[in-house]
Amino acid sequence: MVGARLMPFWTWLLALLLAPAALAQGVSPTHIAAELAAEGAAVPGQEVTLALAFRPDAGWHGYWSNPGDAGYGMRLEWTLPDGWSVGAPLYPVPQRLRIGGLMNHVYEGPYAVLVPLRVGADAAGIAPISVRAEWLACTDQVCVPESATLTLRLAVSGSGLPTPTRDTRFDGWRAALPPLLDQPARFELTPAQLRVAVPLPADAAVDQPHLFLGTERLVDYGAEQRFYRNGDLLVVEIPRAGPAGSAAGIEGILTLGGSRGIRFAGVPGSVPVGGDRLSGAGVDAAPFWVLLGGALLGGLILNLMPCVFPILSLKALTLARAGESAAGARREAVAYTAGVVLACLALGALLLLLRAGGAQVGWAFQLQSPAVVAALLVLAVAIAANLAGLYELPSVSVTRTGGRTSAFATGLLAAFVATPCTGPFMAAAMGAALLLPAWQGLVLFAALGLGLALPFLLLGFVPALRRLLPRPGAWMERLRRVLAVPMALTALALAWLAWRLGGATFAVLAVLLSLLVVALLVAWRQGRRPLAAAMLLGSVAIIVPMPGAVATRQSGADTGLLDAQPFSEAALAQARAAGRPAFVYFTADWCLTCKVNEGAAIEREATRAAFERAGVVVLRGDWTRSDPAITRFLTAHGAAGVPLYLWYAPGADEQVLPQVLGPGTLPELAGSIG
Repeated sequence: MVGARLMPFWTWLLALLLAPAALAQGVSPTHIAAELAAEGAAVPGQEVTLALAFRPDAGWHGYWSNPGDAGYGMRLEWTLPDGWSVGAPLYPVPQRLRIGGLMNHVYEGPYAVLVPLRVGADAAGIAPISVRAEWLACTDQVCVPESATLTLRLAVSGSGLPTPTRDTRFDGWRAALPPLLDQPARFELTPAQLRVAVPLPADAAVDQPHLFLGTERLVDYGAEQRFYRNGDLLVVEIPRAGPAGSAAGIEGILTLGGSRGIRFAGVPGSVPVGGDRLSGAGVDAAPFWVLLGGALLGGLILNLMPCVFPILSLKALTLARAGESAAGARREAVAYTAGVVLACLALGALLLLLRAGGAQVGWAFQLQSPAVVAALLVLAVAIAANLAGLYELPSVSVTRTGGRTSAFATGLLAAFVATPCTGPFMAAAMGAALLLPAWQGLVLFAALGLGLALPFLLLGFVPALRRLLPRPGAWMERLRRVLAVPMALTALALAWLAWRLGGATFAVLAVLLSLLVVALLVAWRQGRRPLAAAMLLGSVAIIVPMPGAVATRQSGADTGLLDAQPFSEAALAQARAAGRPAFVYFTADWCLTCKVNEGAAIEREATRAAFERAGVVVLRGDWTRSDPAITRFLTAHGAAGVPLYLWYAPGADEQVLPQVLGPGTLPELAGSIG
């Protein structure tokens, strides 16, 4: 008996109700004709191949051994002479058919299942072979259980009987079978997904792959499958379905394009992380030009962030200086753009390189390091002091031309300080950049940089825009001091982040270091070299103990107003198995969009009350510090960073919420639970 699986109750009910109606209308009771055939004569002690050949009527289909979300696989009950035996049936590559939200593994045209038959050692004469076969025949509206007893009188070679002619149909039937890999695949099971590493040469052609898992009750058949090229391995990630289970082994068929495929068996083992993302069958990826537009718009929006806006504003004002030539404005615009794009490309290349090496990192990964945050704090304090007029940095000057070198340095600086931010348009583009082939990912990072540089680039090349800027004058110095305020607020936010990442002692040392660096720059600007040297020594004295001052952060300490649990795939699977609605959100202390959403939509009394009434489980993933489990989950959902908001209604697929939440978004979702 092969691949038996009970149909859901409603499927059986539909079959019982509609099958008599079909018969009453004069439709043939057999919608899939079946035939039992042998490739040739039987040889005592050897194998001969049998075929169960099926021919569905137009509009009807049969099922693979694992039928998917509905139906059941073929059942076989053999009657053989003594000493004879059959092996496991071999199926051709199935097709996917989604009906009413259910994924089915089917055959919509003629197909044959081959069965190896071991001939008895003392076989002679004519051997009667019989099989009772049961299968399900379906259209997209009705299913009819069908059965037949198929018989075959098989001549045994050497019995003095005429040798039957070999059945040449087996050539085509055997060619349709996916070959078995000569080495096992490896798989890992987590509460949220199945990860499989299939050995496949790096130069093997793969087009729209899909994995048909023969092992039942492990995965969500209709969910998106993600494929990654990792050397001579093809890594597949498939979401789980229902309560988490276990498996000592798996088997299945991996399609490589069209009807091409390979059959594999899998054993538990380590599955590598990272690689180049491939497009799987059924993946609704946005067109590349749409991703490019998202990266460009996302970079443009970054100019409004409080850490970038002052720098951009001051550099824009340099173009309004008296006597500025059009050629000079274009040179500075190009240099600034080159700095921004180069910084984004360098950051993107480093990110892709780390991920290819197996590191679990995402966008703004550098902000998960206390040392990087301390360096940004020093930089923000130094810029704020410069804007306040304590001294002047050439890269953000408004009183001297600076030229192309200054513009290029400003571009590098603007891109670096903009990395903590993720906007609505850039989220999908940055997520795709980590999954697409490396060259496409780098193009998206370059588009992000171009979007960030676009305002300054337009000012440099469009004289009409420059003429809209006010004429230079004393007001520019006053504006510079005003712009010191948002930069000082950015410094305060970084000091708070240093405390969140490294603890109070680390934050105090970072603030002291920032003040000493400012004092050093002021002393140097005033020509007081001994004092500057003393400040330099003091800075070194603070830097040395800072790594040891980083405190261990307690995981899950922040439950918030919603009393959120720390995110884990096991906790999510448990909530889903219990049939409870769940809200999962991923945040970080350095994510400005995250904090705005938490204040405006998540940490609100109305949200808490609505969630309590609906019994919503709230899971919070804190990505402030690097967390490989969270990074894997984000990557599996096409997100390069935070925020990510997911809603799970009972018995329904996950819903990805917008990156900007309104005050009523979550209460409305909770209220929709009946």
